[in-house]
Amino acid sequence: MSRGARPLPPAGANGVRIIGGRWRGTRLAVADASGLRPTPDRTRETLFNWLTPVLPGARVLDLFAGSGVLGLEALSRGAAQALLVERDRALADAIDAACTRLHAGDAARVVCADAHVVLAAPLHGRFDVVFVDPPFAGDHWQQVTAALEHWVHAGSWLYVESPVSRDVAPVPGWVEHRAGITRETRFALYRRAPPMRAAPRPERAVGTAESR
Repeated sequence: MSRGARPLPPAGANGVRIIGGRWRGTRLAVADASGLRPTPDRTRETLFNWLTPVLPGARVLDLFAGSGVLGLEALSRGAAQALLVERDRALADAIDAACTRLHAGDAARVVCADAHVVLAAPLHGRFDVVFVDPPFAGDHWQQVTAALEHWVHAGSWLYVESPVSRDVAPVPGWVEHRAGITRETRFALYRRAPPMRAAPRPERAVGTAESR
């Protein structure tokens, strides 16, 4: 989620745990990095309760992956694939190491790159669930959600986490499904609305004045 991360601490010294699914209880090491703010257990439990019917077999895109806990939690709970994007090399390497330790195999792919650059080239297909939890010090939300058009399909789901002090919402085309608030953050789940179809033109009756 940020640059300039310090070396990662030993596993267990400081970390976040996967709270559900096949990897339940697994701890992921978290770097002491500016802007790195893993989603708390209680918020994740609420989020993944909302996503329970959606995750089996889903393709998941975790932008600003940070610790990787959102993408890996999704895999733990039944998602088929997860693409985790993180621009900080130390954090990306830590996610990669966690995937190896969990024997995630081809289900998890870690890309060390800026999320905005990745979104500019939609080379990885379309995703069923997208996580957007960027560093709060930046202003990423509108630009990221505007770039998702070629990464999602009608019916896809979008999770957005933002500071309580800011009025953050995706660009038009996303409908809020559920939302919650903590002392510091607002978290919300949106669904992609189907494209609007033009109303059919009324047929003209044969023999009327308009048809002559």
